[in-house]
Amino acid sequence: FAAAAGVGRDTVRYYERNGLLPPPARRASGYRDYHDSDIARLNCILRCKAMGFTLAEIRELLILSDQTGEDMSNIKATAQAKLN
Repeated sequence: FAAAAGVGRDTVRYYERNGLLPPPARRASGYRDYHDSDIARLNCILRCKAMGFTLAEIRELLILSDQTGEDMSNIKATAQAKLN
């Protein structure tokens, strides 16, 4: 998972501990089981960081995303306000 996103495992664990990534399901072997939606969420976090968003701001955007589902207008407006 970490390699697919181009980050270290510690980065993934850090985002999990800070609530940016949901805790992954565990396989019977104890390995973490990630999904495509987790990769998309991590990529979103990384893009937001690259644009200068703080982790607190990224958390807010992710919460908005979780609440609004497909309607991205509120998220876009919030992100645009930050970038301006």
